Amino acid sequence: MSGSTPFYQKHHRHYDRGYRSKELESAVSQYQSSSSSSYAARRSSSRASASASAALSASSGHVVALHERTTPIPCSYTRLSSSYSGLEESRLSPMPKRAKPTYLAMDKENQIIGYVVPIFRGSQEYASGFSDTEEARVKESAGYMARRNLFTSGLEMERTEQTSRKVSMRESAERISLSKRIYENEEHHKRMNKDSLMHAPEFVIKPRSHTVWEKQCVRLHCTVSGWPDPRVVWYKNNVTIDPMAHPGKYKLESSYNVHSLEINRCDFDDTAQYRVSAMNSKGELSSFASIVVKRFKGEVEEALPMPRHGLISEYGITFDTHIVDGFGVSFGREGETMSLGATVIISPNLARYQPEVQWYRDDVLLQPSKWCHMHWSGDKATLTLTHLNKEDEGLYTLRITTKSKYETYSAYVFVRDADAEVEGAPGAPLDVKCQDANKDYVIVTWKQPAVDGGSSILGYFVDRCEVGTTHWSQCNDTPIKFARFPVTGLVEGRSYTFRVRAVNKSGMSRPSRVSEVVAAMDPADRARMRGTSAPWTGQIIVTEEEPAEGVVPGKPKELEVTEATKNYVVLSWKPPGERGHEGIMYYVEKCVSGTDSWQRVNTEIPVKSPRFALFDLAEGKAYSFRVRCCNSAGVGEPSEATEATTVGDKLDIPSAPGRVVPTRNTDTSVVVSWEASRDAKELVGYYIEASIVGSNKFEPCNNKPVKGTRFICHGLVTGESYVFRVKALNAAGLSECSQESEAIEVKAAIGGGIPHASPTPPYGISVLECVRDSMVLAWKQPTFIGGADITGYFVDYREVINGVPGTWHEANVKAVSDRAYRVSDLKENRKYQFQVRAANMAGVGIPSLPSGTFVCEEWTIAVPGPPHDLQVTEVRANTLVLLYKPPVYQGRDPVNGFYIDIKEADAEEEAWRGVNEKAVLTNYMKIKTLKEGETYVFRVRAQNKAGVGKASEPTEPVLAETKPGTTEIVVDVDDDGVISMNFACSNLTPDSKFVWSKNYEEITDDTRITVATSGGKSKATFNMLAEDDIGIYSCAVTHTDGACSSYTLSAEELKKLLELSHDHKFPIIPLKTELAVELQEKGRIRFWLQAEKISANGKIEYVFNDNSLSQGEKYKMNFNKDTGVIEMIMESLLPEDEGTFTFQLQDGKATNQSSLVLIGDVFKGLQKESAFMRKEWHRKQGPHFVEYLSYEVTPECCVILKCKVGNIKKETVALWYKDGREVKGDEKLTFTEGVLNLEIAQISKKDAGVYEIVLKDDRGQDTSTLNLTEQGFRDLMNEVFSNIANSSTALKIQSTDEGIRLYSFVSYYNEALQVTWHHKDSAIAFTDRIKSGVVGEQLWLQITEPTEKDKGKYAIEFHDGKGGLKRTVELSGQAFDDAYAEFQRLKAAAIAERNRARVAGGLPDVVTIQELKALNLTCNISGEPLPEVVWLKNEREIVSDGHYVMKLEAGKYASFTITTVNTTDSGKYSILVKNKYGTESADFTLVVTEGKGDLGVTSYLTDADGNVIIGCKSRPTTPTERRKSVTGKKMQKRKDSVILQKPPEEKEGKKKMEDKTDALPKTIDKKKAAPAVASRVGKQETLQQPTTTADEAKPDDVPTSEKPTEKPQINKGKNDQDE
Repeated sequence: MSGSTPFYQKHHRHYDRGYRSKELESAVSQYQSSSSSSYAARRSSSRASASASAALSASSGHVVALHERTTPIPCSYTRLSSSYSGLEESRLSPMPKRAKPTYLAMDKENQIIGYVVPIFRGSQEYASGFSDTEEARVKESAGYMARRNLFTSGLEMERTEQTSRKVSMRESAERISLSKRIYENEEHHKRMNKDSLMHAPEFVIKPRSHTVWEKQCVRLHCTVSGWPDPRVVWYKNNVTIDPMAHPGKYKLESSYNVHSLEINRCDFDDTAQYRVSAMNSKGELSSFASIVVKRFKGEVEEALPMPRHGLISEYGITFDTHIVDGFGVSFGREGETMSLGATVIISPNLARYQPEVQWYRDDVLLQPSKWCHMHWSGDKATLTLTHLNKEDEGLYTLRITTKSKYETYSAYVFVRDADAEVEGAPGAPLDVKCQDANKDYVIVTWKQPAVDGGSSILGYFVDRCEVGTTHWSQCNDTPIKFARFPVTGLVEGRSYTFRVRAVNKSGMSRPSRVSEVVAAMDPADRARMRGTSAPWTGQIIVTEEEPAEGVVPGKPKELEVTEATKNYVVLSWKPPGERGHEGIMYYVEKCVSGTDSWQRVNTEIPVKSPRFALFDLAEGKAYSFRVRCCNSAGVGEPSEATEATTVGDKLDIPSAPGRVVPTRNTDTSVVVSWEASRDAKELVGYYIEASIVGSNKFEPCNNKPVKGTRFICHGLVTGESYVFRVKALNAAGLSECSQESEAIEVKAAIGGGIPHASPTPPYGISVLECVRDSMVLAWKQPTFIGGADITGYFVDYREVINGVPGTWHEANVKAVSDRAYRVSDLKENRKYQFQVRAANMAGVGIPSLPSGTFVCEEWTIAVPGPPHDLQVTEVRANTLVLLYKPPVYQGRDPVNGFYIDIKEADAEEEAWRGVNEKAVLTNYMKIKTLKEGETYVFRVRAQNKAGVGKASEPTEPVLAETKPGTTEIVVDVDDDGVISMNFACSNLTPDSKFVWSKNYEEITDDTRITVATSGGKSKATFNMLAEDDIGIYSCAVTHTDGACSSYTLSAEELKKLLELSHDHKFPIIPLKTELAVELQEKGRIRFWLQAEKISANGKIEYVFNDNSLSQGEKYKMNFNKDTGVIEMIMESLLPEDEGTFTFQLQDGKATNQSSLVLIGDVFKGLQKESAFMRKEWHRKQGPHFVEYLSYEVTPECCVILKCKVGNIKKETVALWYKDGREVKGDEKLTFTEGVLNLEIAQISKKDAGVYEIVLKDDRGQDTSTLNLTEQGFRDLMNEVFSNIANSSTALKIQSTDEGIRLYSFVSYYNEALQVTWHHKDSAIAFTDRIKSGVVGEQLWLQITEPTEKDKGKYAIEFHDGKGGLKRTVELSGQAFDDAYAEFQRLKAAAIAERNRARVAGGLPDVVTIQELKALNLTCNISGEPLPEVVWLKNEREIVSDGHYVMKLEAGKYASFTITTVNTTDSGKYSILVKNKYGTESADFTLVVTEGKGDLGVTSYLTDADGNVIIGCKSRPTTPTERRKSVTGKKMQKRKDSVILQKPPEEKEGKKKMEDKTDALPKTIDKKKAAPAVASRVGKQETLQQPTTTADEAKPDDVPTSEKPTEKPQINKGKNDQDE
């Protein structure tokens, strides 16, 4: 198990069980055996079990392994081993550091606080190292030993146990001593090589914080390692502790790297932060601890600089402090010396007791410096300002603090500017400070002076001076207006001071006070330091480990623009995580926004600081920036670029402060209050200026900006009247001055020319609510307030017991402003009386008369209590407004309305009547039913769900009259469209104020309304009038006889005011038309608009992309003041003309403008159209096309290419081209009435192409092109197809001998036409039975052998690329029956015609042959059944004999032979064939001439028409072979017929013909036709001639059956035979 091995052994790389020496193993075994025996003996319940355990431990060495655990080590060895293993080995061993020993004690914050010495004890839970079998065997052995020793004596067992323990302890001590000697020897050898041991200090144990009581001692201690031995110094609040300076207070000790600080008898001042610093040549390290000292009596938390509160005695004495003879408000001038002092009386006066004396300026604690010296003489505190500057202006406070309490005294010090060296020069800047200091860079800031010398300040110059020199150098060449400037070019490691000078047109100011010394040093370097300078060496030790060399630094991080003005831009970034061996520097690059060109800014010297200021940037341009790191290894990758930053001042000058209100203070001072500047960013403060009325010369009241909105202006002349104004400032500059305040006379606040007195007593005390222990009272305002506003009320109460009033008690210590107050801590069911006193600035008035006696008992009524604080305002002859507050006691349910009652003042109580029948929800009501001159009183009742409650106390009588001088609120809209409410009052008093309210609640938020008061007029201006402003607005004037008025802003009134405001603010010139653009002749562009009304003084400004345009060659402007038409004409549009064109109109104050945006596709389209029109104009100067080339499809499906031309003459020539080749004159070309046509009669794919026509003469040429390829040709053909479809006839039904044929005729058929046949709305899948095709202009569908399934609706669909066209026919019912019957008839007739007897191969008409010759004629016959053949001569049958031979071969070939021709054989011969289907004959005439010798037998083959075939080796072709589909004249012109499916009769005939051809004798060649040749076969001679095909033999328009047959004469003779 892991618990058996200590962790520091398990982690050792050499550890195993054999690693221990035999001596160590023996000692461990002996000790654990003895400890196991003792443990077993203590746990045993009987002596027998104890004896067995002892015997077991003494008998066998291997048994003790059961209890093996961590070997305990004495404390001394523990300390040494921890030092060795935890420190030295971690420094020297090449292996990774091991965990520190566990014998160091830790507190809750994981801080080491001491050592822990292990105690020796056994634990069964650590037994390990045995398998289950071994453990069982050991247990059996132990049981045997226990039984064997059961009868041995206990004395022997005890002796054995003592002996084993002594031996074990002695061996352990010897082993530890040996280990220590080995360790010391190793340490000695290690010290021989010091370099391998040197390392920076490290706190093994850090000092721990303590909290102690007073008078106790406390000790801080720590353990420090390091080589060489570090020096250790202790600090208190960063001040070195010197024991010699405080004898007996501090005690410092150092022993064996353990260092301690002991503080004796701690007192409260010892509460501090303590630091211990250890340093050697390798570095420095510090650790901190705090000590808090508490008192036994009352723990006081101190938060400096606030003093301690409460009366805490010191030495049993309570001190009383008084400051007398204090300093007053002081005035000084720059350069002077001023002392402030006060006498301090402390009682009792103890010798050598010194209180804590502190001086503050504007609540900031002052420290002694060259500018201020502090002195305490024992009874007087003095502050001397050696050289006054404006920075010294402020509120100075002297604070005297004792152990008991503190006293303060304050007064203001004003410092005026010194006399300027140049007349009219500005005052010196102030508060020069250095920020963000780095190695070579610092930002200097300052505040602008209050005095500008009479002219505005042009800027500031910054000077610097290196510490140790007196030479000042100017940092900027041109004045800087911004009160912040980055100074670059500092030398790293040197210190500098800075000053600033202001300049105006008159000259330079005096320099400011110099800044604090600042060192040019990178803050990152300070952050990387482990410690600060050691007090005894003065050098900075950096303990950071040096990284590897040769590493190119990475990218800087978090680059950002921290500041941007029109003069400079400041960049800030963080160094990269990866850096090289030495320090890194930076290159800064910039890029103009919108480009990718990066330019290095600091090309010569890299920047050392992670800050950089860029100057000389173009104002208004946007830039992006990035930074690269560099070192000796190279330049790294650039950082991420910043967002585009536009060069310009980002910080705006603050707006002018708001209303300025002066208030009397003393005879020489006035309190000035003002409204803060709105939306001011980085506000520095305000300057207040004062001017004596009528002088128009303002002097600054303060020379150092104040941050509040209230300031006491001192040093004024008593009795003079002053006006004040305020300016705000920030780093961007000073704002405009606020409006001047009202004039105020300087005099004391109380008095002021009008005697003020305390107010008269309030009256009308009533109870608003009562609970068990408190009552809410209400009262009425005093009739006379004493000439000053009432600041509050005080309530007193007394208990009445048995009618006897008791003593008055104060109910409230602090005055209450409302006229209602809850008096608490009363006793239930007791009776009380109350009195109220009013207070104003003159004091507290006399109390009112005691009220009636009220019983303090809880109200339980359901209805609400009475309303209270009724006030009457806006009294007129017939109207007034009554204000009231809801009841304090609501009843069981919330109040849901009010009723107002009225009666005449002198009327009886029964005369009360209601004003409103329906309860109102508001806390005010305007009463309109008054009679002028009548006096009224009013009261109010509240209601809830339970009913109407008790009525309020009635008001004082009010006379209904309009007092003289009464004015009303006037709503005004000025020329700028600003809407305001104005109220004037003529009977003001000096203390009168205008109070504006909305819905009779005072307006305190100025976000919606801005109030400005001047003299007896007050103006409430709406900031942004909207629906949120709807309501009732009223203005009341205090300290007057009820001067008040109201104005109701309704939704309708709001709409009217907004329209009126818009008309006033933005008077516009009405336009009839907005700016538009049109194209004129030659492609000129005309921009124009028309104003509805504009005077002759109107001015027009033409603007393009924010740039003004002027009359010139490019732009022609015209303004017709009579018609109001404004136009600008441009000849053409260029790419740079893309943008926004604007016409700006001004006629007095009225303005208007209209813009036209021409960008993107709109601009390109207009530009293209303009260029086209310009080109068209030039084109039309010569022959040109009025209408460009197009096509038209006629109803006859002829395509006509046409165009219309103009401006032609006789010499004008028109040339047609197709695909670049000129079209010759064989086409139909017409040129009449300016129209050119080219007709394509029968359009086909070969007609696709690009057609072009060129029109030219001596004036020029014009070209028009029509693309009839791909899509263009497809569109044309679709139109042709549409015409073909529209010309189609209705589908008709025709019966044939093969079936039923459906057909439709078209006017013209094109082979590209696509048609689809449908049956029952489904496309027909064609088979051998159902076929379609085209014959001529006929489109047909053949249904062979129709059946019942073929019935239904048939349609032919023509496709034209659009919707197409369908023709339908219904083949069902009677139509189908009729067609089917006709089909059966035609089928029978066809069979008869096909099978009748016929002479298929004809005989010659005339045969001339010589006498004695042999004649042989052969012809083909056909018929089914086989026909009977009869030969006739001169109409008489011939019988076959020796002279006439007639044969019928194969039933197909009939031959007639005359063996020897003689003259008697001349005559007319016929062949007659007949069967049951019919009879047919063929004739020929035989002419016999005188013979010329024996020439043998002559045979003739004839074709079907009786023509003799000469030289033909094949048999005559059958009629079927000669058949061919002919579609007419137009089809013959195309040479081919377009057949979707061949007609069934053609295929059938062709098949039969092929069968018959195959049946001919093999001697006849069916494929060859040769020229005429003579061949001799025996004595027979056959004359042959070429066979003419049907296509070659017949003319185009003559059918086969009508073809004329050429019958060549056959002449006998030798020459013929030889041939």
